[in-house]
Amino acid sequence: MRILLATAASLALSGGFHGAAIAQTNTSTTVTTQDSLEGANYFELESSLPFKAPDFDAISEDDYMPAFEKAMAIQKGEIQRIVDNPAQPTFENTIVALEKSGRMLSRVGAVFFHLTGTNTNDRLDEINTEISPRLSAHSDSIVLNPELFARVKAVYDNRAAMSMTPEDAKLLEETYKSMVHAGAELTDAERERVKEINTELSTVTTEFAQEARNAMADQPVFFDSREDLAGLSESDITSAAKLAEEEGQPGKYAIALQNTTQQPLLPSMENRAAREKLFMASYHRADGTTDVDTRELVAKIVELRAEKAALFGEPDWASYTMYDRMVESPQAALDFMGQMVPALAETQRREGALLTEKIAEEGGDFEVQPWDWYRYANQIKAEQYQVDDDEVMQYFQLDKVLEDGVFYMAEKLYGLTFERRTDLPVYHPDVWVYTVKDRDGSDLGVFYFDPFQRPSKRGGAWMSNFVDQSYLWNEKPVIYNVLNIPKAPDGEPQLVSFDWVNTAFHEFGHALHGFFADQTYPSLSGTATARDFVEYPSQVHEMWATYPEVLRNYAKHVDTGETIPTELVDKIEASSKFNQGYDFGEVVEAALLDMKWHALSKAEAAAIDTPEKVSAYEDSALRDLGLEVDLVPPRYRTTYFNHIFSGPAGYSAGYYSYLWTQMLDRDSRAWFLQNGGLTRENGDHYRETVLSQGGTRDYSEMYRDFAGRDPDVQYMLIALGLAEEQPGTPEQTAGDSSDGKLPAGAVDGGASSAN
Repeated sequence: MRILLATAASLALSGGFHGAAIAQTNTSTTVTTQDSLEGANYFELESSLPFKAPDFDAISEDDYMPAFEKAMAIQKGEIQRIVDNPAQPTFENTIVALEKSGRMLSRVGAVFFHLTGTNTNDRLDEINTEISPRLSAHSDSIVLNPELFARVKAVYDNRAAMSMTPEDAKLLEETYKSMVHAGAELTDAERERVKEINTELSTVTTEFAQEARNAMADQPVFFDSREDLAGLSESDITSAAKLAEEEGQPGKYAIALQNTTQQPLLPSMENRAAREKLFMASYHRADGTTDVDTRELVAKIVELRAEKAALFGEPDWASYTMYDRMVESPQAALDFMGQMVPALAETQRREGALLTEKIAEEGGDFEVQPWDWYRYANQIKAEQYQVDDDEVMQYFQLDKVLEDGVFYMAEKLYGLTFERRTDLPVYHPDVWVYTVKDRDGSDLGVFYFDPFQRPSKRGGAWMSNFVDQSYLWNEKPVIYNVLNIPKAPDGEPQLVSFDWVNTAFHEFGHALHGFFADQTYPSLSGTATARDFVEYPSQVHEMWATYPEVLRNYAKHVDTGETIPTELVDKIEASSKFNQGYDFGEVVEAALLDMKWHALSKAEAAAIDTPEKVSAYEDSALRDLGLEVDLVPPRYRTTYFNHIFSGPAGYSAGYYSYLWTQMLDRDSRAWFLQNGGLTRENGDHYRETVLSQGGTRDYSEMYRDFAGRDPDVQYMLIALGLAEEQPGTPEQTAGDSSDGKLPAGAVDGGASSAN
């Protein structure tokens, strides 16, 4: 059993540095006959489809609530049998029995919470709101059960005398630590308060997630005329007119917001007032300027988290929640980020001045503002590096990116092959399904690909499992990647930006982490790793997006079939270090803002008790960073920062992990380049030392097994243009895959920009 059960707000493995998350229900489920209750529905029995994939055609919305209730009752009985066992506690009758519990609950949760993120509706949202606090209370009834903990502790205390495999020992350690962290050693009164807090957190974080999505999906920005949208393509304008009509305002134009502060269409918009209108609608999302306001929810979440940390004797939520990270303390994370701030602030000022000069050259009498930044940054890029974003997109068709790019990379590195299949039911017509074959030709698992943006899907990109790899249950992984690519109009080729290309490689890096899982226990399988490690393997796979051999195989012009010219790739690479003041700065600011919110003491958090105080604290926290936040706002403002305020924990005090894992990523890219690049030998070595290890080992030891040394931050700083390349540093060529961010508004889902 995954000690903390998935809830509505569990984060999926957010796509890469973007992206990529983790709505992770890392346990599959089965129900034994004696456990069956009246009123069986689809979820009571294992799926009969290949790989136990969900049969979406057989699932009704009416199944979910009865299934959740039955599954919780079944697991409650399973736990009671462990507690009532008259035999002395052993690893098998306590730890493994606990791991085996909750099979049905995990199965229904894996499907339900996937749909609430990708294809939700009012009824699913209602169920989500109702079931989330009940699941939280159910989880607490397990992890805070004193009789169960007594058995777990008895096994843990006797571990030195036991014969266990390394994975057995890790499962025992993680089970014990998780229960202690949940509150097993608190007093009765403290445990009861923790339960109350957890239930409240589940409720308010679910509401935050729904409100943040509503502020994006249900509040498009309207424009009165085509002139407002001058500079956009005909297909973009047609889509805007269609959306406005669907929203009940025919004759007008509407642009749907995406989840980040910056918006992808801003660089193309010639009308400065229209740019400002779109940007400000995004920036002020859910902050009370419209009928959606999440600030009271933020205040409550922060207060509850700080109170919970205090119950454990911790000074703040960040200290409490970082107990199992690769970076062991908030101060260590702050020190890591702090070393980048001086050079980053100087880069922001220098690039801002350069953009203002460009504006003056064109006759403008204003200083650059955030809604202007990418328009003029892209112009400078085009002039200095001759990179035309529209020209670049012509070489990236989505099906070729996936099948001839991502899959080709996986074949060359790891020996995998892929077979498209149409016999498995899907939850939306836009979902593609593939069987994944291992290097020996055997079945490795099933892969679902859900690429397109829609109103029923939350923003960003992520990966997770419908079924986890496990030898305990003899199950192979069933994995999905979710993206949010704007869908091309009917009849037009589906082209994608280079940012989305990176995201596709990134998210499939997460998928490989899941496919190569080689664990007995679901709780340690695949991506069940620390928050500040899980984004690392996915980010590394972005390097292959511009590796010459891979590029030649998939980057073909949509009209001519010509392979992308080497000189264009060289320009992309050369331009990658430009605009890091914004591209990298917005991520650092978001990570530091996250830490600011979660370093508050109980008293400090309680004092921020009104919407106005939430806004004031955010403003002061951002200005304390030492960065140019007026020019470069954070990638997410507090009121729509889903990563840290959705879910009882989520990425809270963990957004820095996108930066930490980028450091590991860049160091690993250097290793690959130093050792021959895209070879099966390198792929097999990475699979053996990292991708197959799951959560079974110390992360620093795992990295040293791979690279033969500790990671070096210099490669990240060089790649970002924040440090000079030193003699002996591997060349930053196309084989190194720059951050390669071409258009503005980088999406969630790839390592070049954080979730």
